[in-house]
Amino acid sequence: MFERLREALDVMLDTTASGGDAAGLMHDAVVEARVSLDEMGEQIARTAQRLEREREQSRDAERRGKLAEGIEDWETVEIAKRFAAKHSEHISVLERKLEAQRAEAELAQKEFSQMREQLKQMRQKTMGADATARVEAAWRDIERAGGVRPDRDLEQDLLRSQLDAATKEAMADEQLRQLKKKMGR
Repeated sequence: MFERLREALDVMLDTTASGGDAAGLMHDAVVEARVSLDEMGEQIARTAQRLEREREQSRDAERRGKLAEGIEDWETVEIAKRFAAKHSEHISVLERKLEAQRAEAELAQKEFSQMREQLKQMRQKTMGADATARVEAAWRDIERAGGVRPDRDLEQDLLRSQLDAATKEAMADEQLRQLKKKMGR
């Protein structure tokens, strides 16, 4: 995901050595990383939805099999068993995929945070202490007026809470499914 970012950082280092605008290039790389994180969050949400649909289809196949068993329709029972097995395989793959996507998103978030910190340090070095104080005072004025400071990443906090909520929901669904299975529903 961050291959282009790494290439941009290499270009930035080359540009810095020749006296170019390293902070500008770093800013572009951070923006691109932010977009990539948003895309990852969307992919995670889609995978979680697919997983839930598979679980629902699996439950339907199991229910149909039990109903067919009740009326001694053995052909339908066999078909339902095959479908339930197919859905179980898909569920297993999607669970692993979702886990991998979440781990990748967590790693990308760490890299993104490091990049933002590096950009902040780079800007502070180039601006000097006096300019930094003026910028901080300006941001405080903007925040008092109701503005939002870009380094106060509310979107990231929202994404993190959505990921946490999706994880909790998936765990609750799995526990409910297990409980229903034990109760024979």
